[in-house]
Amino acid sequence: MHNRVQSIKRVAATLGELVPEARIAVAHGQMNEHELERIMIGFWERSYDVLVATTIVESGLDIPNANTLIIDRADAAGLSQLHQLRGRVGRSRERAYAYFLYPPEKALTETAHERLATVAQHTEIGAGMYVALKDLEIRGAGNLLGGEQSGHIAGVGFDLYIRMIGEAVRELKGDGPPERAEVRVELPVNAHIPHDYVPGEKLRLEAYTSIAAIDSESDVSAVREELTDRYGEPPTPVETLLQVAQLRFAARRVGLTDITLQGNHVRFGPVDLPESRQVRLARLYPKTLLKTAVRTMLVPVPKSGAAGGGSGRATGATFGGEPLRDTELLAWCAEVVSSVLSE
Repeated sequence: MHNRVQSIKRVAATLGELVPEARIAVAHGQMNEHELERIMIGFWERSYDVLVATTIVESGLDIPNANTLIIDRADAAGLSQLHQLRGRVGRSRERAYAYFLYPPEKALTETAHERLATVAQHTEIGAGMYVALKDLEIRGAGNLLGGEQSGHIAGVGFDLYIRMIGEAVRELKGDGPPERAEVRVELPVNAHIPHDYVPGEKLRLEAYTSIAAIDSESDVSAVREELTDRYGEPPTPVETLLQVAQLRFAARRVGLTDITLQGNHVRFGPVDLPESRQVRLARLYPKTLLKTAVRTMLVPVPKSGAAGGGSGRATGATFGGEPLRDTELLAWCAEVVSSVLSE
């Protein structure tokens, strides 16, 4: 097996020089289908002794009399591909041999060495499962915490995805405490766990899960202490992530399920304010739009450096200055929740 159409005839010629008495045929996917069929039938009928082919022979080919396989540049093939190719020989009672060749002058990569070692170790019947598991280990099962996500985790976000998995596990087990109400916080803040702070996806997953489970101030302190003890002082993105968790459990306690930036406003919902709190809302946050029909309120976001230290009280959204920083925006949202919606 030589998987380069451009040089496959040169390889066949070299074999002809090494073994002049051998009848050699060449087969690859760029050949005319009738010519390819003629060669394959000829090899099956033993009109040829050696078939030099590309990975076109990887699957769907059953030639019982083929008893020897030589793979050129096996270091460039995938593990599952090597396993499939190995299965092309030894399909009858004859003892079969498979040789995996790689250039001796080039150092094998760690991944290539693992692939070849796995194929060499698992030669027994039913070894496909072991090969598949090793292939999954070598290539990985996907970047769970990265930005290259697809499918459900990309559509709903990591935090909600973890909660959905928890719900499914509890439903299957039929036990566990009732699920907390989900609070959607969609604000333009840089809140994440950097790779250089928590190395390894498994450790980051544990950290994200701990932060997602926060439901009190004591939980925040406990998670911060644990992160500091294990990885050092949390950087700004982690502190912002903890602040998001604080805002989420504060919102959950007053019945909010949605805190979302909408233009120059932040939308809070669902909101049912008695008349006394509506008066307080108008006094503290002028120009707020209260939409009783859809149970939401749109509070204008102040600018950084506004009167009152950026709290937004009695400033509206027309104050000059820079947009609020991440921590300022989260603190302002928490202040709205506590000053207007809390008992």
